[in-house]
Amino acid sequence: MAEAYLKATKLKLVFDYGMDKHNKPVYKTKTFNNIHRNASADQLYQACQAISTLKSEPLWAIERNDTINIDE
Repeated sequence: MAEAYLKATKLKLVFDYGMDKHNKPVYKTKTFNNIHRNASADQLYQACQAISTLKSEPLWAIERNDTINIDE
């Protein structure tokens, strides 16, 4: 029977940089690797809020990306 296990977690913060000359939104991201695999959503949210205070642009989104290996 196959089993899945969490290999790595990344955290991506998306910042809103306003609009370009064609009135399309501009977003830039900052990705953090080696995030603790057992971190809760609340812990990650609090960390992202603290990090976002260091930027002048507003935080638009937070994404958690988990890499999962599936083996027999």
